[in-house]
Amino acid sequence: MLKTILAISGKPGLYKLVSRGNRNFIVESVGAQRRRLPVFGGDRIISLADIAMYTNDEEVPLASVLAAMKKLEDGKVSSFDYKNASKEQLAEYLAKVLPNFDRDRVFPSDIKKLVQWYNLLVENDLSDFEPVTVEQPEAQEAETETPE
Repeated sequence: MLKTILAISGKPGLYKLVSRGNRNFIVESVGAQRRRLPVFGGDRIISLADIAMYTNDEEVPLASVLAAMKKLEDGKVSSFDYKNASKEQLAEYLAKVLPNFDRDRVFPSDIKKLVQWYNLLVENDLSDFEPVTVEQPEAQEAETETPE
C-alpha cells in the first residue's frame, strides 16, 4: 500500500498515485479535498515504501515505524500534539515508537512529519502499514544423472 503513497518535495501532505502518463504522473492528494494534479520528472517524488528511519543499528523501513505507531495509538489518530511540542517531547514520543532511533540524525522536523503523515493516513483509511513480503521460489538444484 505504501508504494502508491507519495511525498512530493515542495508540496505539503501526501499524494496517491492514480495514473502514469508519458512524461508525468497523475496524483491525488490524500485528504478531504482529493485534488488531482500532474507531477513531472523535475519534481522530487519519493514513495513512502522507500523511506526509512535511522536507528543506532540500522535503518528501519517507514512501514515498520508506522505499524509501531498504529500499535501504540490503537489504530486511532495520534493524540500527541506534535505542532506545539518541544524537541524533548518529540524525541520522547518517538522513543516510545522506535526506542533506538538515532538522536543525531533524526531531526524534530522529521518526527513532526512522521506524526503528521501517520494521522493523515489513518484519517483516510490508508493504515495498512505491514510491509508486503514477496516469497521467492527456492533455487532448485538441477539433478544430473551419471551414466553407469
